[in-house]
Amino acid sequence: MASNIPEESTSFVGRRTELRRLSSELTRHRLITLTGPGGVGKTRIAMRAARAAAARFPDGVHWAPLWPLDGDQLLVASVCDAVGLADHSARTPVAALCEWLADKDLLLVLDSCEHLVAACRDLVGDLLTAAPGVTVLVTSREPLGVPAEWITEVGPLPCTGENDALALFTERAGAAAPDLPLADPTNARAADLICRRLEGIPLALELAGAQLAHRPLAQVAERLGSRLDALDGSGVSWTPRHRTLRTAIGWSHELCAPLERLLWARLSVFRGTFDADSAAAVCADGPLTADTVRTALAGLTAKSVLSRQGNRFQMLDTLREYGRMWLAELDETTAVADRHAEHFVGLGRRAEDGWLGPDQVTWYGRIAEAYVDLCTALDHLLDSAPGRAQELCAAIGFFWTCCGHLHEARDYLERALAAEDAPGPAHTRALWALGVAVLLQGELHTAESLGRQCARAAREAGDQDAMLAAGYLIGLTHLMAGRPLTAHTVADQVLGPPPHDPFGSAARLRCHLVRLFALTALGRLDEARHTATVLRQGCVRRGESWSRSYIDFQLGLISLFQGQPEESADHARAMLDAKRLLGDNFGIALGLDLLAAAVAAQGKGLVAAEVYGGGQAVWRTVGHPQRGTPELRAMREQCEQQARAAIGDAAYAAIFDRAAEQNPEKLLARILAGEL
Repeated sequence: MASNIPEESTSFVGRRTELRRLSSELTRHRLITLTGPGGVGKTRIAMRAARAAAARFPDGVHWAPLWPLDGDQLLVASVCDAVGLADHSARTPVAALCEWLADKDLLLVLDSCEHLVAACRDLVGDLLTAAPGVTVLVTSREPLGVPAEWITEVGPLPCTGENDALALFTERAGAAAPDLPLADPTNARAADLICRRLEGIPLALELAGAQLAHRPLAQVAERLGSRLDALDGSGVSWTPRHRTLRTAIGWSHELCAPLERLLWARLSVFRGTFDADSAAAVCADGPLTADTVRTALAGLTAKSVLSRQGNRFQMLDTLREYGRMWLAELDETTAVADRHAEHFVGLGRRAEDGWLGPDQVTWYGRIAEAYVDLCTALDHLLDSAPGRAQELCAAIGFFWTCCGHLHEARDYLERALAAEDAPGPAHTRALWALGVAVLLQGELHTAESLGRQCARAAREAGDQDAMLAAGYLIGLTHLMAGRPLTAHTVADQVLGPPPHDPFGSAARLRCHLVRLFALTALGRLDEARHTATVLRQGCVRRGESWSRSYIDFQLGLISLFQGQPEESADHARAMLDAKRLLGDNFGIALGLDLLAAAVAAQGKGLVAAEVYGGGQAVWRTVGHPQRGTPELRAMREQCEQQARAAIGDAAYAAIFDRAAEQNPEKLLARILAGEL
C-alpha cells in the first residue's frame, strides 16, 4: 500500500482523545481540516491519524508538505509528486491531477496550508468533485472555507489531569539534561510552572526543554515568566496562544549565541531542507565564516530550532517566519536571497558538468532534493537577473524533464526566455531544454521549430556543442514522428565524419543515441548491435547511467528482433534498474513494455500479462497510453497476441487489469529481485 507519511524523529506524547475523534471523522467526512495556532501539533496528529487510517484506503495515504512553498505556483506540482503523477502531456496540471485521481480511493494529506488558503480551497474543491473516492485531511491555522469542510480544532496539551504537557516537557528535558533530577519537588514545581506558562503548546515546550542543556531549570522558569509580554516589537496582534508561542520563540532566540541568531535569520531563505555545505555557501559572510556556520548549525539543532535527518537540516515554518522577520530587521533580505540564488546557479552548473560521469545518479538525486529551493532561486532571478535564470533553467531542465517536473521545467524555461531575449550561450541552451520538454509533451512541431532556432543560434555563435544539442533535439523529434532515416541523416550531419569520441560531451553522446535508435528502426540490426555494444562499454567504464539505460533498451529491442528473447529480457531488467535509480517514470514504462514483450516471446503468458499491466499503470502516471518508440509498438502488439494465445483472453485480461490497478513499485521490486 502506497504511503509517503514522514517518519517521526521524536517521541509522540498524548493526543489519545484527538486521535480517536479523528479516526471516527475520517470515516464520515471527505474533507477534514485540523486548525489551531502554529506549533500546537497539527502536523504530528495528522501523521499519526493518517498512518492509523492507511488500511482503510486501498490506494494508500499520500502526504503533500506545503510548508516549503512560497506562493501557490508549485501547489499542484507538490500534490502531483505526493500522489506519484509525473504527467508528460500538454494538459493543465490540475486537469491531469483530477483525471489521475478520478478512480482512486486514497487519503491525501495537505500539510500547512495557512499561507495558501485560497489556492488550496480551489484545488480541493476541484479534487473532491472529480474524485469521489478521495478523502482530504488538511492542517492549517485557518479553515479553507470549502463546502462540507469538517473543522477540528487542535488545542494545546492539557496541563492538568493526565498532564500531557508535563509528560512532553519531561521527555525533552531528559534528552537535553539527562542528569537533571526532575522528580525532585523543587524541579517538579518549576517544570509544572513552565508548562502552565507556555499553555501546553508543544513547540514552545520543545524549545524550553532544549534550553536545559545550557540553562538551569530554575533560570528557565524565571526568565520565561519575565518574558511573557515582551514580544518581537512588530506591533502585530496575535491570538493569545500564538502570542505565547511567539514569546517562547523570542526567548529561545535571545538565549542563542549571537552567531546562532545571525545564522537563524539567514537560514530562513531556504524553503526546503538543506545540508551544511549549502548553509555555509549561502550564510557565510561577515562574522559568520564557513567553520562558524557549522558550529552554529550544531547549536541551533541542540536548541531544537533545527531538526536533522541524516546530513540534512530543516526549520519549522513557524521558526522560519521568525527568522525572516529578523533578516528583514538586519536589512539582509536581498543580499541573502542573492547569495542563495547564486549558490543554486552554481549547483545547477556543477550538475550539468557532472552529467556525463560516475556521479550522474547522485546529481539526479541532489537536483530532486533541492527542487523547492531551485524554484525559489529561479523566482528571485527572474526578477533580478533574467540571464542567470536562463542559465539555471538550462542547467537543470534536462534533469527536471526526466524526473517528473516536466510542467515546471517548461513553465520556468518559457518565463526565462520571455524575460530576456538577448542571444548568448545560456539563451541557446534554454531554447534546447525547452524543446526537449515540449517534445516529451508530444508537441513535435513546436519541438522541431525550437531545435532549428537552436541550430541557427549555434551556427551564428560558432558553438559546436550547441550544434550537437540542436541535432539531438531535431533528430529525436524525427524519431518520435516515425522518420528514422531523417533522424539518422541529421545525427550524421552534426556528428561529422569519423573518427570522433562519442564521449567528448553529453550532447555528442546523445547524438550517438539518436543514430543508434535510427539504425534499429531502419532494420540495420547488426550495425546497431555493434554500435550499441561499443557505446555501452564506454558508459560502464564511466559509470554513466542515463544513456546506458537507453542503450540497454536498444539492445533489448535488437535481441527481440533477432529472436533472442532471453537476452532481451536481461537488457530490459538492466534498463529498469537504471531508470529506477534516476526516478525516470517514462523510461520505466518503456522498460516494462520491452520486458513484457520479451517474456511473452518466451511463451510466459502469465508473467507477460502482469508486466504489461504494470507498464500500463506507469504509463498512466506520465499521461500517455503506451507512447513508446514506433518500432516497439508493432512488436508489443505481436507479443501481446502471443501472451493471450498462451493463456487465453480471459486469464490475460484478469491478470492485466489486476496489475494495472496495483502499485507498480512492488512489481518493479520483484522484477529487479529476479522474481519475474
